[in-house]
Amino acid sequence: MRAVQRPTLTMALSRHDRALLVEAAGTFMFFSIGAGAIVTNAMTSGAIGVLGIAFAHGLALAVAVSAFGSISGGHFNPAVTLGVAIAGRHPRERILTYWGAQLVGALVAGIFLRLAFEPFPAAVDATHLGTPTVATGLPLVTAILIEGVLTIFLLWAVFGTAVSPSAPKIAGFGIGLTVAADILIGGPLTGAAMNPARWFGPAVAAGFFDNWSVYWIGPLLGAALAGLSYRFLFRETV
Repeated sequence: MRAVQRPTLTMALSRHDRALLVEAAGTFMFFSIGAGAIVTNAMTSGAIGVLGIAFAHGLALAVAVSAFGSISGGHFNPAVTLGVAIAGRHPRERILTYWGAQLVGALVAGIFLRLAFEPFPAAVDATHLGTPTVATGLPLVTAILIEGVLTIFLLWAVFGTAVSPSAPKIAGFGIGLTVAADILIGGPLTGAAMNPARWFGPAVAAGFFDNWSVYWIGPLLGAALAGLSYRFLFRETV
């Protein structure tokens, strides 16, 4: 007689449920390390620098995409979810659920950073827990343009290394390097968020909402344009 297999939590979860869990987990991991590096840089009087901050974000994202990409696609970014959906490679009815999971993961990361760096209020106040900010004197429209263009670069990397059927097996590496490279140019200007959730989590935890529109309009608009470029110009017609 065959033994009856008892249901487990993993069995009870649908594929979509597991995708949402890893989107939240990967976002939490990515932002805790990336935004945390910014606060640590303030604590150490700039010892990490822009290069260190860029690599903290890039390496964290590379690992998160490599670890969870096979389950959820490894978006960890509402802009990526939107762009991939516009390109026809993600179900549109799952855009909002992915966004919800990413924002939850971002908020948990912000709360974690608040607790971790609470003994160091000067660094917290100086960085707003790693919330992206617009450089003094940079026009708002220019900041939106920068975030949009950097997000296009990120989405092109996603399409070329993870979405395309002929993509080389370097998704995490290629996407992480693109984020690091974008931060090297855009970090001092806008923080190079390229990701509404990257702004949302630390901003809510820090109570700092300046220039919020830059980090929603720029990345989402850039992602939409990148998605259209892939769908109508770059995608293989096979």
